[in-house]
Amino acid sequence: MKAYFSRRRSAFTLIELLVVIAIIAILIGLLLPAVQKVREAAARSSCSNNLHQIAIGCHNYQDTAQTLPPAVLVPNGIGWTDENNVGPPWSVLILPHMEQGPLYNQVQGSINNQLNRINDQGWRAVRSTVVKPYRCPSDPNLESLGTRASGNWARGSYGANAGPGDPNGLAGGNYYGFGNSGGVMVINIAHAIHRIPDGSANVIMVNHLRAGPAATDMRGTWAFGLPGCAYTANHAVGDAYSPNDNNSNSDDVLGCTNRPDLNMGCWSSGYGQGQARAAHTGIVIAAMADGSVRTFRNGIPQQNWYRINSANDGTVWTDN
Repeated sequence: MKAYFSRRRSAFTLIELLVVIAIIAILIGLLLPAVQKVREAAARSSCSNNLHQIAIGCHNYQDTAQTLPPAVLVPNGIGWTDENNVGPPWSVLILPHMEQGPLYNQVQGSINNQLNRINDQGWRAVRSTVVKPYRCPSDPNLESLGTRASGNWARGSYGANAGPGDPNGLAGGNYYGFGNSGGVMVINIAHAIHRIPDGSANVIMVNHLRAGPAATDMRGTWAFGLPGCAYTANHAVGDAYSPNDNNSNSDDVLGCTNRPDLNMGCWSSGYGQGQARAAHTGIVIAAMADGSVRTFRNGIPQQNWYRINSANDGTVWTDN
């Protein structure tokens, strides 16, 4: 009679266990970049949809007002760099066209006064409200409220294009022989879409902005009507030469932090320059004045970037 004995498999040896762990780690390492790419692709798609919705909102504003919204309203007797007294920017004015009618209605009286150049700051009650279509999901700094000018300023990711020159008028100046530098939406006035000198398909209407990496850095605050905060201006000139440039002190925003290592260089002693910036890898996304949405690479030549942001330089843009 034969005797049968069962043979039990011994547990994993330490070497076998280490090999399994190493294989799992390698697989995770291979998978993670793919997951990150998928996540960023989804974020870029969401960001593009936001800009398309914003472009429609600006167009709908024109249906009522006969022009696009101004980049910012500045009351009579107030300087456009006075952070405590500038009026509401374009992003507040188009709230009814962004399915934010109840928010707008809370401060409509103050906004009406601002439209008549009266210094009524009651509109600032909306400043801490998060407006989802104004936020790019790729930006890591959106949850930090801006603390200047009484604080509690919610972040945003998009800014009106006030041109590569000074935001004080539609004509702008002429820099480096690149042509005129007027924007689509500037202080207190804006073009009508069909009267943009270079054509609505050839100029950016809304640029991408990036939230400041510190609470005192007001860049990327949707209701704060100053360069780099709610609109772009004086960029593609001087040391603000192209999207996401890594120049030290590139933007000029009072109280900002100089972080060229993050492609967010900034001079903190006054307001003036605000460059287009995004946390997307290698690009910014923008809405053209005709409502289309396009991407622009970081390395676009300064002259081309200037012309794409100018509404009246007399040339057809190129992104090469």
